[in-house]
Amino acid sequence: MQLKLIIISPKYQMNVGYIARVAKNFGISRLFFLNPRANIHGNKSIMYSKHAVDILKSAKVYKSFDSAVSDCDLVIGTTGIMRRGPRFDNICTPEKALALSEKRGGTAALLIGRDDTGLSVEELGKCDLLVNIGSNADYPVLNISHALAVLLYVFTKKAFDRGVPKADRPNEKELNALLSMFRSMTEGKKIRDRKGVEVIFRKMVRRSTLNRHELHALMTAFK
Repeated sequence: MQLKLIIISPKYQMNVGYIARVAKNFGISRLFFLNPRANIHGNKSIMYSKHAVDILKSAKVYKSFDSAVSDCDLVIGTTGIMRRGPRFDNICTPEKALALSEKRGGTAALLIGRDDTGLSVEELGKCDLLVNIGSNADYPVLNISHALAVLLYVFTKKAFDRGVPKADRPNEKELNALLSMFRSMTEGKKIRDRKGVEVIFRKMVRRSTLNRHELHALMTAFK
């Protein structure tokens, strides 16, 4: 699945710059704009984009909604307000939108609405899916650059989720050595339900995400 990021008629250069910066943070190399009201190459756009100026310089501008999404297999709109009615029965979470996009394959257009009014009702009606980011009901509408950061985190997480390196995980022998050391510490001590305490410690170790450095620090303290 490829992602095509389309920004709908942004009004403020600051948001244009932040959007470019966020896009580059998550590996998006091209931006597409639909009838931008702000100068996407203006001083503030450049200033707030930081090291993502290249993305703004290579951005493509469309004049119509249909031409912007004509090469896409799936069109995903964004809305900060949970609307009702048959036209809006396709609202889902970012995670579900990602799953459906991957199942569909091809190119998915992700539409980020206007920074003052969002996507129009007509534009929302042309989307295959609508995404809503769960937020405080008292103030549910996110700034478009903030919303984009959340969405791109979800959509690109697999590509950038490095996790804890496997080499840093303690092996079975090291885990057993720690458990054995704890068992030796408790032997001969007046501990109520000593066996139960050992079982609890073993479960804690097994459930934890101890890395090798942390495990050896514990063993040093026990010694």
